[in-house]
Amino acid sequence: LHSYYVYFLLPHPVKHNLKMPNQRFPKVKVTSIAPHEIKFTLSDTDTSMANTLRRIMIAEVPTLAIDLVEFHENSTVLNDEYIAHRLGLVPIRYQPAGSIRGGDCHGAFLPHRECVCYDRCPRCSVEFELDVHVDHVVEDGAPVIVTSADLKSNNEYVSPAHFLNQDEQDESQDEGIAIVKMGPGQRLKLKAVARMGIAKEHAKWCPVAVATYRFLPVIQINDEQVATLTMEQKAEIVESCPDKILEIDASSGNIVAAPNADEMATFTEDLKYTQAALKKRKEDPDFVTVTQSDNVFLFSVESTGAMDAEEILISSLRVLKDRLNYLAQEVENLKDMA
Repeated sequence: LHSYYVYFLLPHPVKHNLKMPNQRFPKVKVTSIAPHEIKFTLSDTDTSMANTLRRIMIAEVPTLAIDLVEFHENSTVLNDEYIAHRLGLVPIRYQPAGSIRGGDCHGAFLPHRECVCYDRCPRCSVEFELDVHVDHVVEDGAPVIVTSADLKSNNEYVSPAHFLNQDEQDESQDEGIAIVKMGPGQRLKLKAVARMGIAKEHAKWCPVAVATYRFLPVIQINDEQVATLTMEQKAEIVESCPDKILEIDASSGNIVAAPNADEMATFTEDLKYTQAALKKRKEDPDFVTVTQSDNVFLFSVESTGAMDAEEILISSLRVLKDRLNYLAQEVENLKDMA
């Protein structure tokens, strides 16, 4: 997997003379990428920027979700409200022409409240139809499972995200996300309308299942102090850490950080207690210290399937740039009024 940098270049459409006293240039380095998950490192910034990016990915990246359901017939065991709620939680995927990735629907659709149409139109909504009628007795008496695959879209670029990835699809016994089970003589006929929105309004528009970050662990080994230990004592220190972030170098016999220590370091209290017991004097420095960086953050983002994980990151950066441009414009307006 390749790694690359994406710089927060914030182009401002208006000229302004704002100068930050301690200007920084945050950077993003992608370390692992898949359609449903992305891991990256955010550096040269602080927790305010890290938490801003995380909250934008959770609550302000626009997606499509079913917002209105019109029932024509429902003789299933679930009432209309229950089925409508389940339909609202089905991830809706926008796949631009010529692309195989779930993309950002911003620009392709208008928010429903901003559209000039009377009720709905192709510019602000996508319609799905579902009509399942069980008019026969199923073998072995098993119920018929209505899934997201039964939803038929009127937009060729928009469809339900039936599965998160190929592995999930291979392991599934259904053709999509289960909505309701039906028996002989039952029928479900409805029309569902998907609209663009953000999770700040309702969680059904949230594009991420997980969006977390943690501080980069900084492991410092005091070679001078470690040299005073026996091999048994070194091994005791290595074994005392439950995350296995330390190991003994085979050639030199010194304690070194494990190759993937950054990903594993979460708990180091046991390491402190072991070191305290091995010190000759209480005031001696620690053999190994594990602290957290204050300007490097390790992000892990998992998609619901509505968008590819990489698109979620790119879209969140776009939202952040738009907000900063808006703030710069408002500050400039206030300066002109003064």
